[in-house]
Amino acid sequence: MFVRNRFSVACCAGLITIAIAAGAVAAPKPIRVAIYSDAGATKAGVKQVEDCLPKSDGFEVKHITADEIRAGSLRSFDVVIYPGGSASKQSETLGETGRDLVKGFVHDGHGFIGICAGAYLASAQYQWSLGVLDAQVIDGAHWARGEGNVKLRLTSAGQQALLPDKETCIIHFENGPLLAPGKKDDIDDYELLASFDSEIRKNDAPPGIMKGTTAIARGTFGKGHVVCFSPHPEKTPGREAFLQSAVRWAAAANAEHPPTESSQSAGK
Repeated sequence: MFVRNRFSVACCAGLITIAIAAGAVAAPKPIRVAIYSDAGATKAGVKQVEDCLPKSDGFEVKHITADEIRAGSLRSFDVVIYPGGSASKQSETLGETGRDLVKGFVHDGHGFIGICAGAYLASAQYQWSLGVLDAQVIDGAHWARGEGNVKLRLTSAGQQALLPDKETCIIHFENGPLLAPGKKDDIDDYELLASFDSEIRKNDAPPGIMKGTTAIARGTFGKGHVVCFSPHPEKTPGREAFLQSAVRWAAAANAEHPPTESSQSAGK
C-alpha cells in the first residue's frame, strides 16, 4: 500500500511538472513595442497609442527617445511605432544616424508602424523620409486639408486584416498623407488595405483628390514588416483593433513571434 501510494504521488507530481512545463512553452512572449516619444510626436498621440496596446492583450509597451535609438536601444524591441505630430521634426530629431538605425532595425526583421506623421516618415517621398514603404505623397502642397471623420473602403485583404466582413468604416483623420504607389525598384510594392471613400478639403484643397488614394498600406522592407495609417485608429473609438492587428502582423517578421491565426489570415 505504501509503495502504491508513493507511486501515485510520484505520478501526480510528474503530471503537474509536465503541465507546468507545457504551460510555460505555450505561453506566448509579449510583443515588445517601442513608441517614439520625442520631438515631433504629440504627447496625447503617444498616450492614445499606448492605451490601444494593453498588457492584457499581449503587448509590452515602452517609450523611446531619439537618443536611446542612437544608443542602440531598438535592439530590445520587436516593433517601433511613430505616431502623429510632425514627420520632418521626427526625422530631424533622429538625425542621419538615428534614421539609419531605424531602417536597419526594420530591414533586419522587425516591425514599423507609422500613423499620420509616421506614415509621412515611412514614405519614399522626401529626402528626410525613411523610405521603408514604397509610397509617394499625393498633393503634398495641401497637406493641411483639415480634420474630421472620413469613410474608408477596405480591400479584401484589409477586411481580413482589420475588420472582417465590413467593406467600409468611419475613422478619424488629421492631415495624414494621401498615399500612392512609389517608384523605388529596391522596395517591394505595398499592399493596399484601405482607400479613402470620402474627402476633407479645407484650406483650399482641391476637390476630387483625396477620394481613392491609399489610407492604409502594408509592405515589406528587407526582412521586416511595415504598416502605415494615414488616419488615426488610436483616436477613433472602436478602431483600436486596427492598430493591434497591425502590430501583430508587424511583429510576425520576428522569428520569436510567428504568425498567429489572425496574422496568417491578414497575410493572405
